[in-house]
Amino acid sequence: MVMVLHCYFNFLVHTRLIAIMSTQDHIIIVNQFHPETLERLDSNYQTHHLWKLRHPEKNQLLESLEGHCRVAATASWMCDPIIYRLRSLELIAAFGVGVDGVDLETTQNLNIRVTNTPGVLDDGVADLAMALILATMRNIVAANKFSRDGQWSEGPFPFGTSMAGKTLGIAGLGRIGSAIALRAEPFKMSIAYHNRQPRRLPYTFCESLEDLARISDVLVCVLPGGDETDNLINASVLKELGPSGILVNVGRGNSIDDDALIDSLRSGSIKAAGLDVYKNEPQIPDAYKTLDNVILLPHIGSATEETRRAMGHLVLDNIEAFLQSGTLISEVK
Repeated sequence: MVMVLHCYFNFLVHTRLIAIMSTQDHIIIVNQFHPETLERLDSNYQTHHLWKLRHPEKNQLLESLEGHCRVAATASWMCDPIIYRLRSLELIAAFGVGVDGVDLETTQNLNIRVTNTPGVLDDGVADLAMALILATMRNIVAANKFSRDGQWSEGPFPFGTSMAGKTLGIAGLGRIGSAIALRAEPFKMSIAYHNRQPRRLPYTFCESLEDLARISDVLVCVLPGGDETDNLINASVLKELGPSGILVNVGRGNSIDDDALIDSLRSGSIKAAGLDVYKNEPQIPDAYKTLDNVILLPHIGSATEETRRAMGHLVLDNIEAFLQSGTLISEVK
């Protein structure tokens, strides 16, 4: 069986070696992401699916493509570092906004340009943030279980909290944060935020996350990934949020100190949390699963048909623009 598989992989690599003679532009698909986008890449270019190969065959493929392939497409959250061995590589087109999976220091040193897909997923993520705010403030998940379990006949469901008149604190008022603020205003929520610098907006600026948490009823985290944001939502911030406070995270999982949040949820130091992102996805800390006052989602912020299609279009548009004129639509600087 092992010999059969080995022969099959050699056949795949040999097939790709022959395909090098094609006049189409060559694209390496580093890993699996949006199926529709992958299909369009397969239709428009001579594609080579790196993720389907074992390590030795990956090296053979990269050697065969040296000097023939300038572009790779990848999911933004993971990128096989073996791709950096391809010295003719000039562009990594990433599907997603946060490019945590791409080694930007290496790409800079190798003069490889990187694109992502900002803007097109703002609405989808903002919608989900509002869903988590509503779900946590009105206890919607628990109310659903209450009804299904037949508990209504035993008495009324506990009261939730109204959004009107409350303060929504936004940690990271970028494009997505601004989209969340616009959605929260019709619910009659006041908006406060923390950024590196204040913006010219009719919202309350806070110098620190502690200051923001102190005045917030709901704290929404939309911080980017990276070392600078590791564990910024820590015990000190959660203490300021207080026992009636709610935390929602639709940014990046690294920004939350999981131990501190779990302790706060267990002790009642904060009321509830709604999480869509985690440090080591798809793994979720088991302790969260034992708590009734946290809603856990499988990173679905941008997971709508419309949003993912628009993200795919931007990946394709960046690749086409690069191959035709060397320009890029959404380059990561």
